[in-house]
Amino acid sequence: MATQPGGNLGPEFTQKVIDSMGPNTPPRLREIMDSFIRHIHAFANEVQLTSDEWLLGVEMINWAGQMSNEKRNESQLMCDVIGLETLVDDITYTAATKSVNGLTASAILGPFYRHDHPVRKNGTTISFNTPKDAKPAFMYGRVTDAVTGKPLANTSIDVWQASTNGLYEQQDPEQEDLNLRGRFLTDAEGRYSYYCLRPTPYPIPEDGPAGKMLRMMDRHFYRPAHIHLYVRSEGYKPLVTQIFDKDCTYLGNDTVFAVKDELSVEFKPRTGDPEASWEVEYNITLASSSS
Repeated sequence: MATQPGGNLGPEFTQKVIDSMGPNTPPRLREIMDSFIRHIHAFANEVQLTSDEWLLGVEMINWAGQMSNEKRNESQLMCDVIGLETLVDDITYTAATKSVNGLTASAILGPFYRHDHPVRKNGTTISFNTPKDAKPAFMYGRVTDAVTGKPLANTSIDVWQASTNGLYEQQDPEQEDLNLRGRFLTDAEGRYSYYCLRPTPYPIPEDGPAGKMLRMMDRHFYRPAHIHLYVRSEGYKPLVTQIFDKDCTYLGNDTVFAVKDELSVEFKPRTGDPEASWEVEYNITLASSSS
């Protein structure tokens, strides 16, 4: 419940700001901004936000923007550590499952996605600077229509993961460009496959405003072991998700709150393959754009 403001501006001021939107404001934007303005004003009143505290917040937002580029999205990371991206993802996924059952669960995109993943051939590797402590794994599965079960050929699957030192390649000068990244296209039966690393837990970057915020809130920095997937098929809704190693100790305590039970997978021993000692099968279902 919001307290009365310490100054002279009351609810009439909030309404004045809302009413400043002109008649050509798009309806959805008007709905969002009306609610946002009411909530942000109520928040400032509730905590009696001071000018110094407000300016500190602005400086952190500016800092996040200055650090962000095509390889790292610090603003998104700040949203992640307060659970906002996970909440928005859940709202979106819940809406999707109201019309289609059996969809693969979604998860947050995260701050380290790149748009320039190279297309790699099924059955090849994404690991080109494989560290000695790595556990190579073979990941495979099928992409199908969530309703009909029809295999979806020529589906694009972007994959990316951190190395065993906890760093994505753009954070680590010792890794070659686009290491542990790739884009795979499913075959006529909807199948995909590639070699990767069994993922390991890692701390999110501590050198920016998200890290500073975590320190100030006395929270840990770790994400559980995971691999990112971004799946797109013509005529279907895109899917952004992650898979998590079910044996990871951070599975129940993800610093960005992204873990879902249905995204927990089991890496099993793989035999007869000199390239990998572990394997995981992960099948994916997509919803039609018209559903």
